[in-house]
Amino acid sequence: MKTVITYGTFDLFHVGHIRLLKRLKDMGGKLIVGISSDEFNSIKGKQSFYSYEERAEIVLSCKYVDQVFPEDDWDQKRGDILKYNASIFAMGNDWQGKFDDLAKVCEVVYLPRTDYISTTSIKEKLAGINSKDLELIEKSMHDVIEIVQGLVRK
Repeated sequence: MKTVITYGTFDLFHVGHIRLLKRLKDMGGKLIVGISSDEFNSIKGKQSFYSYEERAEIVLSCKYVDQVFPEDDWDQKRGDILKYNASIFAMGNDWQGKFDDLAKVCEVVYLPRTDYISTTSIKEKLAGINSKDLELIEKSMHDVIEIVQGLVRK
């Protein structure tokens, strides 16, 4: 069984994330996901809607994911590949060529993104919503987290 490793922020988890994780799982058998920590996002100039802990819980609840761990810096990938004995390192094709140096330790694959969906596009659409509607959406998203937490505990 091959182990596949990937990385991402996975904020505002959506169908594009699910489709990517399914394709990755199908490539190997075991899927390990590095999720950008809040501190690493800050270094990258990003701020997630959900905390690292919430994003990790959401991603781990996906049936295609076997394990998650924090991504704290750009340079940890080679060590993670060796630590988790990953056979395949995979990312979306928006990163094409950026991690080719990792081909010395495993197979490197870049997969096409799901058309018409991205966290950035969702955030842009949400930015046009009035604050009262946005509060309702935020409450709904946190309700989903509570439901997932309840399912995980069972």
